[in-house]
Amino acid sequence: MAISEFAKDYHERMFPGYRSDFFRTDPEFIERFDNFAFDEVIRQKGAQLDDKTRFLAILSTLLGCQGLEEFEKMAEAALNFSVTPTELKECVYQAAAYLGIGRVFPFLKAVNRVFEKKGIPLPLEGQATTTTENRREAGTQTQVDIFGEGMRDFYRSGPEESRHINLWLADNCFGDYYTRMGLDYKQREMITFCFLFAQGGCEPQLTAHAAANMRIGNDKHFLISVVSQCLPYIGYPRSLNALTCINKAFESTQKG
Repeated sequence: MAISEFAKDYHERMFPGYRSDFFRTDPEFIERFDNFAFDEVIRQKGAQLDDKTRFLAILSTLLGCQGLEEFEKMAEAALNFSVTPTELKECVYQAAAYLGIGRVFPFLKAVNRVFEKKGIPLPLEGQATTTTENRREAGTQTQVDIFGEGMRDFYRSGPEESRHINLWLADNCFGDYYTRMGLDYKQREMITFCFLFAQGGCEPQLTAHAAANMRIGNDKHFLISVVSQCLPYIGYPRSLNALTCINKAFESTQKG
C-alpha cells in the first residue's frame, strides 16, 4: 500500500501500536483516506493548526455531526497530542448548550470510557466560576466581552412570550458554560463554531459566531484553517457552507 511515511508516523502517534482492520478489508479506501486526512490536510500550507487546536476542532466537529465512534477514537488520540482531560471534558460540556443533552449524552459516556481506560480518575477537578445567584450577570458580561456592548440588555429583549429564551442564553449558555475554567474565550468560540457548522442548518448562528470569533482574535484565516482541518471528518457540503458564513461574517466586520 502506498501510504506516505508522514501519514504512517502520524497515525502511530495518534494510536500507538494499533492497526485498523480496514487495512485488511478496505485497503484502497484506507490508503486514500489516510494519505488525505493524516498527510495532505495536516500539511496544507496556510491551513495548518497547532496540535491542541486541531484536535479540539476535530472533536467538536465530531460532536456536531454525531460521529460517536470516531469521536471516541479521536478522544484517545487527542490525549496524545497535548489536549488535557479537562479541556476534553469542557468541550463536551459546552456542546450541551448547542446540541442538546439528547445528542451529547452518548459522547459524555464515551469520554468517561476513555478516561477509565487511560486510568484518569473521575470526577475531574471542578471548573465552575459562577453560582446560581450570579450566573446571569456573569453570563451577560461574557456575552458583552465576546459580542460587544449591544448584548448588555439582550436578556431582557424580544417578545414577552419568548423573552425567557434570551434570559436562558445569558444565564445558562454563557453563565453556566462560557464562564468555566479549562478553556478560554477564544477556544470556546472556536469549538462553538465547530458545533454549529458540523450540525448544519444553523447558518444564521454560524455567521454570528464567525463574527464573534473574529472580534476576539480568531481571524478569517484561522477559521478557514479550522474548516480545512475538519473537512475529512464532516465532508464538503457543510465545509463549503461554513466558508460562505465566514465570508459573510468577514464582510460584516469590515462594514462595521
